[in-house]
Amino acid sequence: MMESLLDRRARLMGPNIPTFYRMPVHLVKGEGVWVWDADGKRYLDCYNNVPHVGHCHPRVVQAISSQAGMLNTHTRYLHDGVLDYIERLTATFGHGISQAIMTCTGSEANDIALRMAQAATGKTGIIATDATYHGNTMAVSQLSTRKPPIGGRWPNIRLVPAPDSLKRADPDGYVFAGHVAQAVAELEAAGFGCSGILLCPMFANEGLPSLPRGWLAPTISAIRAAGGVVIADEVQPGFGRAGSHFWGHDKLGFAPDVVVMGKPMANGHPVGAVATRPDVMAAFRNSFSYFNTFGGNPVSAAAALAVLDVIRDEGLQDNAVRSSAYVAARMANLSHPLLRDTRANGLFFGAEFLNDDDQPATRFCADLVENMVARGVLMNVIGAGRNILKIRPPMPFAIKNADFLIDNLHAALKEVKISE
Repeated sequence: MMESLLDRRARLMGPNIPTFYRMPVHLVKGEGVWVWDADGKRYLDCYNNVPHVGHCHPRVVQAISSQAGMLNTHTRYLHDGVLDYIERLTATFGHGISQAIMTCTGSEANDIALRMAQAATGKTGIIATDATYHGNTMAVSQLSTRKPPIGGRWPNIRLVPAPDSLKRADPDGYVFAGHVAQAVAELEAAGFGCSGILLCPMFANEGLPSLPRGWLAPTISAIRAAGGVVIADEVQPGFGRAGSHFWGHDKLGFAPDVVVMGKPMANGHPVGAVATRPDVMAAFRNSFSYFNTFGGNPVSAAAALAVLDVIRDEGLQDNAVRSSAYVAARMANLSHPLLRDTRANGLFFGAEFLNDDDQPATRFCADLVENMVARGVLMNVIGAGRNILKIRPPMPFAIKNADFLIDNLHAALKEVKISE
């Protein structure tokens, strides 16, 4: 009997390797906002922020190919590419952020950010939300809530209740800030002190709550009063996805001390980064000896530079504004007995479903996602209850793509049965 691809994965990669969907999709080709499976079926990609400027963008492919044919080495040798990129990247920031360390993943970058906070403050306590994900290094996984750490969470970690769009009990952010202030006090009393807070400016994994500009101001004040630093995880919101602003923190209206980036930076080539002010960088460099063999290599720098060029030259940030408004308007007209809210933040969309008892409609959302995959649309779910649709297409996502998405979602909502 011929071995299945899933069986082969298990034999070679071990058990419990995550895949999307009940019948995992075997992809073989991508172009723009579309991907194709091994049987030739085409899917609209409404989930991946990795191919930020579109799958297999020719300018990025050419940049990788050309540089790979010339030189690839690391930053212990001098080369212009990484410096050109950091210069271009940090020019998009305000708040005095002008230096960066290049990595291969957002997980690595978040790990460095935690150490930057320690170096800048001399403290070790760190705060995050109770429904988040920031990566999979040993340190960063302590903040993530998908699986509890073996042996329990480290004592210098505090997780505060995440904001919730449906409860609407915290319009100005003072309740959230109160939880943060309590966490600061606990860390100080325990002798760790508060080195800072790490959060996604869109609170994407928490469910993409609708928050007004300035909502985090009381929280930022609480962290600053404790001498801590503010780390913005821009792996999902960054590089124009917010539409009106290049960075999620600028859209929400706060000034981070450290910014972390990852997946979208080089359109699928493994690139991450952590950017900060010179004073924070100096504290980190004086406290830690850090080198990344592949971070900032010439091929990665070329790919990342090409992504910045494409975002600019193809007007993808403006496209995000137009498509976001269109999708938001169409989603607002969706109707279903379990649908409680739709929300948009640039090219990032959510739809929250609750059962009649106001408990998360987890099974319904899972069935809805499977129905959409069968229709040729890739998406997923987020939120602590896995009851919020997660729609996050590549940046070239256009109005005609939005119609394909919403028309199919409208049909799926009529077809998928509500679980008993």
